[in-house]
Amino acid sequence: MADNGKLEKMLILAFETSEEAESGGKLEAKDSVEAFINPETYTLEYKVKTAEGQGQGTSGAQAKFEYTMPEELTFEFLFDNTGIIDGKANKDGVFEDVDHFRRVLTEYQGASHEPFHLKLVWGNLIFKGRAIELGITYKLFNPDGQPIRAVAKAKFKGSIEEKKRAAKEDKTSPDLTHRYRVKAGDTLPLLCYRIYGDPQYYLAIAEANGLGNFRSLEPGTTLMFPPVERTKASL
Repeated sequence: MADNGKLEKMLILAFETSEEAESGGKLEAKDSVEAFINPETYTLEYKVKTAEGQGQGTSGAQAKFEYTMPEELTFEFLFDNTGIIDGKANKDGVFEDVDHFRRVLTEYQGASHEPFHLKLVWGNLIFKGRAIELGITYKLFNPDGQPIRAVAKAKFKGSIEEKKRAAKEDKTSPDLTHRYRVKAGDTLPLLCYRIYGDPQYYLAIAEANGLGNFRSLEPGTTLMFPPVERTKASL
């Protein structure tokens, strides 16, 4: 329940970009869907991607970590126009409401050339991601065939805005390409030591960045530090 005593409904907000979804609210959203009835349950799944490799002469395989996969959220939405729940029967049925739900979750948007980025808000749940599966089951019908009750089962995959993801992961591995903005007092051997753990790569880095004088680095210059194996090969 909300602080004012009003029942808080699950809200799905739709945005054109992940950056907008990261910081935007209902006023900034391009579209939105509010739950008719809140889900009874929702499921959050967390997965880690591993690869099995067995060394020569060993008796078993070891699962090696590759990366953490985006979390997944699954729940069911109920659409009902029978009047049994809220006393407001609607002869037009639920088709329009269900179709709007489908469009918000899965429809291709011409302006962004992709479906919406979504933010789901309910209580302490704030989930940002994309819809990856949607199934609609129509359960009750008017005499003329109009559906008056439906259940939508939706599955979402989490996402995170790129700059925030990079800051969160803080990738400093020497097996990755790094970009660094030179500060006053920096030297190439010192930077190589910080990134690779060995200052000997400074000549290869100077060549990779086209530096004529590696002894004098200009503050504000952006340098690229390739993966360590590629750097070794250029020595």
